[in-house]
Amino acid sequence: MSSAAAVPVTPGLTPGLVPIMSVATGLAVAGNYYAQPLLPAIAREMGLSAAGAGAIVTTAQLGYALGLLLIVPLGDLLERRRLIVVMTLLAAAGLLVTALSPSMAGVFVGTALAGLFSVVAQVLVPLAATLAAPAQRGKVVGTVMSGLLLGILLARTVAGALATLGGWRTVYWVGAAAMALAALVLARRLPRYQHSVGLSYPRLLLSVLGLFREEPSLRLRAFLGAAAFAAFSVLWTSMAFLLAGPAYGFSEVTIGLFGLAGAAGALAASAVGHLADRGHGDRATTLGWWLLLLSWGSLYFAPLSLAALILGVLALDLAVQGVHVSNQGAIYRIRPEARNRLTAAYMTCYFIGGAAGSLVSAAAYGAAGWSGVCLCGGIVSLAGLAAWLGGSRLHKAVSGA
Repeated sequence: MSSAAAVPVTPGLTPGLVPIMSVATGLAVAGNYYAQPLLPAIAREMGLSAAGAGAIVTTAQLGYALGLLLIVPLGDLLERRRLIVVMTLLAAAGLLVTALSPSMAGVFVGTALAGLFSVVAQVLVPLAATLAAPAQRGKVVGTVMSGLLLGILLARTVAGALATLGGWRTVYWVGAAAMALAALVLARRLPRYQHSVGLSYPRLLLSVLGLFREEPSLRLRAFLGAAAFAAFSVLWTSMAFLLAGPAYGFSEVTIGLFGLAGAAGALAASAVGHLADRGHGDRATTLGWWLLLLSWGSLYFAPLSLAALILGVLALDLAVQGVHVSNQGAIYRIRPEARNRLTAAYMTCYFIGGAAGSLVSAAAYGAAGWSGVCLCGGIVSLAGLAAWLGGSRLHKAVSGA
């Protein structure tokens, strides 16, 4: 193994860099969600069935999963600023290909490219944790992760609004331009940073599996992340059916605005970072799981009360973001030199949980309506709470804490 190389980094984070990284993270992940409200329009133009148009979303998800496994670990090998800028430009290129495509083949290629390189968000988060002072790390990670969740929640709202102004391709033109601008700003503002682990690329990828085997804390936090994002997907996958159905009869534009309610919860969750910075990360995790479980009690009454729905959405998004931030704070303390590989391992499980939650939610709504969705969400949340309470006690017993 070769010796590790290190390029000196600008001490700490320069003023304004955290918001820049947060916005760039949100823009990157938003590219995977633009298509969801645009599928009917794309299907009409391309002459596709609903199932054929839905394959666009699946393509984005597969691209993102592949990026998590194959690209994110490179952050522990290559110089970070250059890697981030190149990935951001390639994600912009993917969006541009989609905007220019005259056929579905081009749309799928552009979607796959954008999904593959949008994992730049998962390189920015560990870099923010690395650059932050230890006493501020939780707050910084919370802020950047709020940007990521805001990107997921607001992408649908923004895409719907832009499409009404200039058609579905306008969304991808604007998205590509925004990503290109983000690459320019990041190239100018990010400090150079490299800390290579000295592994070949194949051994680097294998070491991700080794981290799972060697670190019980990573295994626990990965399961918790998967369960939390599954609960998130259970809600957001089926909520549009409820809002468009007899209970409310809202239009697509109005439904998209509910992302704003979730965004408020995501922004409030940055306070979780303060708890972690003061040594209360485990307490934040416990509070998050209890809040997540209780949120389904409010959501159960959503068909009868809009206030109950909004309260439940706020609570659930706050809880999911809180658990996620405390999870990342915990895994980043395991091996600082392996933060990108830890992120790849954790986020792959997080992504699998989200995909499973979407599948379960759609099946539950079809079989038992909104009450079935709430039951599934409650079960997933209860399983996460039980795993956390049991796992944390076992860890304390083994470590003698």
